[in-house]
Amino acid sequence: MSIQFLRISLVLCSALLCAPHAFGAQSVPLARGIIERRFGKAALRNVELQELAGKPQFDTFEYQAHNGQLTVRGSSPIALSSGFYQFIRRNGLGMTTWAGTRLDRTKGWPETPLTRVSTPYNFRYYFNVVTYGYTMSYWTWERWQQEIDWMALHGINMPLALVGTEAIGERVWKQLGLTQAEIDAHFTGPAYLPWQRMGNINRHNGPYPTSWNGDQVALQHKILGQMRALGMQPIVPGFAGFVPQGLTRIYPDAKIHGTSWGGFGKADSAYLLDAHSPQFANIGKMFVQEWEKEFGKATYFLADSFNEMNLPTTSAEEKNLLLADYGDVIYQSIKAGDPDAVWVIQGWMLGFQRNIWTKDALYALASKVPDDKMLFLDLAADYSTITWRQGHNWDFYSGFAGKTWIYSVIPNMGGKTAWTGNLDYYAKGTSEALNSANKGQLLGSGFAPEGIENNEALYELLSDAWWRNEAINLDDWLATYSRARYGDYPPAMKTAWELMRQSAYGTFTDHPLFNWQNRAQMRGSVNSDARFFQAVEAFLSCAPELKDSPLYRADAIELASIYLSLKAEENFRLAREAQQHNIDSPAVQQVFDHGVQLLSETDRLLSSHPVDRLERWTNFARAHGTTKAQKDYYESDARRIITQWGGGIRDYSGRMWSGLIRDFYIPRLQAERQALLANKQFNFDQWETPWIMASGTSPLAPYANPVQTAQSLVQAAKNWKAPSLPEMTSPFKWKSGQVNETWSEQEWDITAKITRVGTIKAAFFYMSGRHRLDISWVDLRENGKAIARDEHAGTTGTANQDNAYVLKIPAFTAGAKYTLHARVRADGGSDSNGDVVISTEL
Repeated sequence: MSIQFLRISLVLCSALLCAPHAFGAQSVPLARGIIERRFGKAALRNVELQELAGKPQFDTFEYQAHNGQLTVRGSSPIALSSGFYQFIRRNGLGMTTWAGTRLDRTKGWPETPLTRVSTPYNFRYYFNVVTYGYTMSYWTWERWQQEIDWMALHGINMPLALVGTEAIGERVWKQLGLTQAEIDAHFTGPAYLPWQRMGNINRHNGPYPTSWNGDQVALQHKILGQMRALGMQPIVPGFAGFVPQGLTRIYPDAKIHGTSWGGFGKADSAYLLDAHSPQFANIGKMFVQEWEKEFGKATYFLADSFNEMNLPTTSAEEKNLLLADYGDVIYQSIKAGDPDAVWVIQGWMLGFQRNIWTKDALYALASKVPDDKMLFLDLAADYSTITWRQGHNWDFYSGFAGKTWIYSVIPNMGGKTAWTGNLDYYAKGTSEALNSANKGQLLGSGFAPEGIENNEALYELLSDAWWRNEAINLDDWLATYSRARYGDYPPAMKTAWELMRQSAYGTFTDHPLFNWQNRAQMRGSVNSDARFFQAVEAFLSCAPELKDSPLYRADAIELASIYLSLKAEENFRLAREAQQHNIDSPAVQQVFDHGVQLLSETDRLLSSHPVDRLERWTNFARAHGTTKAQKDYYESDARRIITQWGGGIRDYSGRMWSGLIRDFYIPRLQAERQALLANKQFNFDQWETPWIMASGTSPLAPYANPVQTAQSLVQAAKNWKAPSLPEMTSPFKWKSGQVNETWSEQEWDITAKITRVGTIKAAFFYMSGRHRLDISWVDLRENGKAIARDEHAGTTGTANQDNAYVLKIPAFTAGAKYTLHARVRADGGSDSNGDVVISTEL
């Protein structure tokens, strides 16, 4: 997550990489099972699945259709499954996604010449460490099997498989002599385990019930069994260097570094063994061996010791020595557990912290590891090029110091629902890496979203790119995609996609949130370009032709919900601006109430969506409990992570879900407004906690015809006219170019506001621009002489914090000039615009 705070994380994982499988007769029944589970048995009528003769270097499939008979051949179960899926996709016959499945066999299999396709990649990588928190924390085996089938159809052969990590850790800690209480103090609640594994936090929302580990071990056996049968090389967890605080009782002389991350206090912080600690290699060996004893042999181990970490050194020389030593001890500890091991490292910090991760730093980390024993995951190529605008990591690091590596992108942060992503970049990104002069030992391509079950077009596009050597022609691809997903590509749908490419799918917003999802935000970050609204309208106009497709219905519901949510956002913005300018009237309340109405309609509409529902999320969590107390605990854990989170993190996940909107977001908005109208501070945490600890969702009847209703609601929202509101602009402003990253003093003449002794309040409100405004102090001057000052740190941006300053006027002099002065700076640049609202109590 791209948040500016110190983070230390270390993930040590391993993956099974066997010699080439001789699948033989097993390929066909495995692929058949996948296709039947996703498309039904009828999908295989007049279909012959065969093993591909020979041993191609990379996964390869062939397909051919003649006289109504389809023949598909593949070099592995994954290639065979992908071959069938690519045939129906490329012929516009169907698609299977998280939102549902469509397959049209009414006209039989179209005549198709023999087509042979090979991937240029050894590995097709999937998942992010934190997907295990934001999406998969409480999946059941049934849901896992659906995902593994989806992986096979999309060509994935290298997924992270982190379930059951803590069960292995508990065994190791007990062997070392830690008590159960010391172990319990280490582990977080299940939804937060990814951050515990990465060394960000300990203990938060834990401990989990004692039955959890057994539940997860049994689940992991099923997951790994299916992955390995298909020839996948699952990346599995290993010891990451992070230890319970209780280890100091066993080894009082052990050198352990405390961590700090995300605004969490010391009690919830993690502990990392020093690179020179003799316990490091021993514990690493024990963990790997204990894992393999339970689950079988693995080869690839992921170890991220420095993800978003500020290193405890001052000079470049000390830093590089430290990194070289850590690189050596991490690899040696993995090798001690398994001599065939290869160290894999995620590359998020390489782009996120270029100021630390210079080329010399990376080369130092890799200096003592053989080239064929280290694999970099270039986790976020889209961030490096689009968000940070600093070029490709493979160019900056000259092919990753000769080590092997995998290209990857992060299309989603936190599981946010709103549509975002640069389709043009994703159509060409992986081929740019493949054809780069600095590609070095590129072995694969992948994607690592923080949360899934959203933005489905992105993943179809990204996985299609794995079966090509060149960039995808996006115009042709969107036509084929729409026919496969919806059944046709009418002119209005073509228009919708053209407009989408100029708005939500032409930009990359890493954290798209509506203002009503984030505490006291004035403006959201979901793409609200006029062309997006036009795209939704064009999309919905296709309903008469496409409404029979379940995937069209799902997208129509979701797009209409984003449209309504953006319209609601505008209402809440107007209402908040009125509050900031001390304006309250029936018209303002009408605007606010209309926003609530739009959200209520959005919630009800989403109750018909196959994925976007809170009840589905909490049902997964409750399924792991065997008692009411356990079920309630798991549900509260699942509720907390998508709302309150913890530490200094709030409202990160941004789910546009039925149940969550009506039971959480709307009541919170209303409670916050009532508090502000009463001139009271609203305590978000205090309000949210009872909801987190509650269970279930309020009753709701879905719309009888959600697609038709979506059309009507969008039209009504488009036509609604806000009542006339008073002028809400302040004459006191700051503008882009007036402020920058350097602290400066700004001045406003407020003589007209001062008429006698009393108190004034100066509140700073960001209105637009790319940079927030920070305030250090504000003072009031009479004829140039300071007569009052309020000194405290404040900020105003997409969210406000301590942005109001109170000044007492000790005496009033008629005819004097009164000026307001503030010491301010813009964070990150000079593009900041806003109002200073002066209210008086004279």
